[in-house]
Amino acid sequence: MSTLVGQKGQITIEAPIREKLGISAGWRAIQRIEDDKVVISFVPPKHNRSLAGILRDATSVRIETEDEMHDAIEQAWGQEVIESKQRVKGTIAQS
Repeated sequence: MSTLVGQKGQITIEAPIREKLGISAGWRAIQRIEDDKVVISFVPPKHNRSLAGILRDATSVRIETEDEMHDAIEQAWGQEVIESKQRVKGTIAQS
């Protein structure tokens, strides 16, 4: 496959290559020279889809509001502090 270089130095990546690599519009092309050849790597864009609900099937915990999320985080940290102190006491007792 070959492609003509446009006036602005642009080239087209042939469809079979894009499909094989999964490249689509919005990807970043990183160009570098290696041994007098151009090597192009591609980086996908950051996704803009929400991950909310991705673990819905993996847990029975449901947090509906930001306040509930904050409370759950505070409770988890409090529980971690208690367990951490218990681990430290257990370590000292074993010494």
